[in-house]
Amino acid sequence: MALLPILRFPDPRLQKIARPVDKIDDSIRQLATDMAETMYEAPGIGLAATQVDVHLRVVVIDVSEERNALRVFINPEILSCDGLALGEEGCLSVPGIYDKVERAERVTVRYLDQSGQEQRLEAEGLLAVCIQHEIDHLNGKVFVDHLSQLKQTRIRTKLAKQARVTA
Repeated sequence: MALLPILRFPDPRLQKIARPVDKIDDSIRQLATDMAETMYEAPGIGLAATQVDVHLRVVVIDVSEERNALRVFINPEILSCDGLALGEEGCLSVPGIYDKVERAERVTVRYLDQSGQEQRLEAEGLLAVCIQHEIDHLNGKVFVDHLSQLKQTRIRTKLAKQARVTA
């Protein structure tokens, strides 16, 4: 197991669209394991492969309080959305920044598990939001892209200032 470096917004690599996984093998399973360790250490509740500069459609999520309900989504695809929810989001690639984002309240997602079996999941609440957030990453978007241009500019300025202070 290994901790992976997490890309920080506005790194242009976060805008890359991830490719589908053609074959689920030990390297993909190891990637998922390393991503999970990175997510837990950060700490976060979701991580997309794009965020660790691997441009494959792999996501790990654990929204449980106990941090013992890891879900791995390979080639996830949202089949349907229902309802609207406005909630505050943050992101491991945009540290220290939180803002309200409108998402679907419920989603149905199709994906492959680590053994290559197709699965369907109906999710709501935090899990549904997290699935949408992480699939956005696979499509080259961060939650900041859902905000106004003014807010995006302020976030870029704040993160640039933080980077100068810690450098």
